[in-house]
Amino acid sequence: MHKAELIEAVASKAGVGKKDAEAVIDALENLVIERLKIGKEVTLTGFGTFSARTRNARMGVNPQNPKERIEIPTVIVPKFKAGKTLKDALKK
Repeated sequence: MHKAELIEAVASKAGVGKKDAEAVIDALENLVIERLKIGKEVTLTGFGTFSARTRNARMGVNPQNPKERIEIPTVIVPKFKAGKTLKDALKK
């Protein structure tokens, strides 16, 4: 499902216009990004938790020259942990 399809589905389920649904989805997206940037988590009870994790630096292989080793730097990556309600819904 693409963002446009999500907006259309949310607008239909909530009985609001597409512009209103798009504004809400954009606001949620921006809020999650802002919170993760400052090191905070965002928890939607039952659905899941968004968090930011640090992936340590490590050595890797240059795909263009497999004999060459390269250092992959430390990076912060997003993580999502599914909540109980979401997990239970997928089991059925």
